[in-house]
This record gives sequence, structure tokens and C-alpha cells, in this order.
Amino acid sequence: MSRSSLPAAMAVLLLLASAPVAARDVSCRLDFDMAGWSALYKTASGTGRVRCDNGQAMAVRIDAKGGGLSFGKSEIRGGRGEFSAVRGIGEVLGTYVAAEAHAGAVKSSKAQAMTKGEVSLALAGTGEGWDLGVAFGAFTIEAR
Repeated sequence: MSRSSLPAAMAVLLLLASAPVAARDVSCRLDFDMAGWSALYKTASGTGRVRCDNGQAMAVRIDAKGGGLSFGKSEIRGGRGEFSAVRGIGEVLGTYVAAEAHAGAVKSSKAQAMTKGEVSLALAGTGEGWDLGVAFGAFTIEAR
């Protein structure tokens, strides 16, 4: 290496050393309780907590609204959701597009997958109530 190229090489090394490193993917989970009803229009709301493997945590409010051929009343206690990998906890907030088919009486189980851009959320839970139908709508997560 010639003496004249040494300052350029040093500058490149300094730039590489100071360049921001891309954040690693973070795994987050939602624990929630919610209750709602449907009669063609479907609505449910509840609260929960998002926890991530990087130590971030946040209390959240959740709302689900939509329509379709759906009738019933239900309550989910101890539901869980798994998010696709995110850069940080803030990416889990917002409105997800949801579609579901459901049927249950007294004790029922529910599983649902939804998406918001590059972030996906898979929900699962058991609860009480009765419901039958197909619904489409929005599932919103907001900080409390």
C-alpha cells in the first residue's frame, strides 16, 4: 500500500467502524383478556401486556371490530399472541387486518392470524360463551 492511499484506507475503516449496526430481530408476545359480542357486526375489547425478549414491556388496550355473518357472545381469558420478528416493541402497535371463522358453545377455543404490513400476529385462547359465523375486520393494539 502506498503512503498516499493510507489516509483513504484509514477513512474507510473509520466509516465502517462508526456505521450503525442493523438491529437484531426481537421476539414479542401478547398476553390478553377480552370480551365481546356479534350480531352481523362484531366488536370486542380488552387489555393485555406485550413482552419482548429484549426486556421491553408495555401495557396495551386491544379492540376488535368487523362485520360478516356472525352471531354470539364470548369472553377470552389468558389468551396469547405471538408476533413475527420486529425491530422493537413499538412496531407491534397499530391495526391488523383479520379474517376468522368461529364456532363454539360454553367452553370454546379460538385461533386467528392477522397482519399489519410486515408484522404478523397469531392469536390463540380459550374462553366461555357461544358464537357462530365468519367475520372480517380490524384488530387494534394501543399503548395504555
